[in-house]
Amino acid sequence: MKKYQFRLELQVRDYECDMQGVVNNAVYQNYLEHCRHEFIKTLGLDFAELAERGLNLVVIKSELEYKRSLRSGDRFWIGLILERISPLRYRFRQDVYLQPDDQLVLKGWVTGTGVNAKGRPQLPEEITAALAELS
Repeated sequence: MKKYQFRLELQVRDYECDMQGVVNNAVYQNYLEHCRHEFIKTLGLDFAELAERGLNLVVIKSELEYKRSLRSGDRFWIGLILERISPLRYRFRQDVYLQPDDQLVLKGWVTGTGVNAKGRPQLPEEITAALAELS
């Protein structure tokens, strides 16, 4: 098992499942995004405050590798690792595991950057500092 910088536990809700009784593939994006947002809060960052300053954190690439399906009522957790991949880009490695026996459900990689009010790439100083601290 990898050493994750952050871990979030969740449970599948009925309305997240499709007609086959499994979590719809698009819902996993929501799970991963919620995990990233909770992690970013632990770094002391506030999305609303960044937006007021004209800085937005955006996803520029997502890659998901599905291993098995989650079903209604399943409890699961998401492990997250944040890494810097260039001066203006960072990547989240996020893995989803079914509880209680930690069966791998999904492997994901989400790449992001920051964009200023003029639409130009710019990482907020807080993100740059957090990335340096986590390295």
